[in-house]
Amino acid sequence: MYTTELIGYISAFLTTLAFVPQAFHSWKTRDLSGISLPMYSLFSLGVLGWLIYGVMIVSYPIILANSITLILACVVLILKINHS
Repeated sequence: MYTTELIGYISAFLTTLAFVPQAFHSWKTRDLSGISLPMYSLFSLGVLGWLIYGVMIVSYPIILANSITLILACVVLILKINHS
């Protein structure tokens, strides 16, 4: 089970880390012209679904990664809504 958990944590870290540059750039520049509101809305709902799923099966890599990713995606989504 250790290898499975390790792969989960590494994958969760990498996919979550992928959103940091976008969230930081959006926050810093407030330039969201290239951001699709429908895409980020659907993506955020999907991440919420993964978070709920992770809670239901008690998978800490899924819970941790999707909690952070949801926060980052919502930051971009809120900025897009407020600056459009």
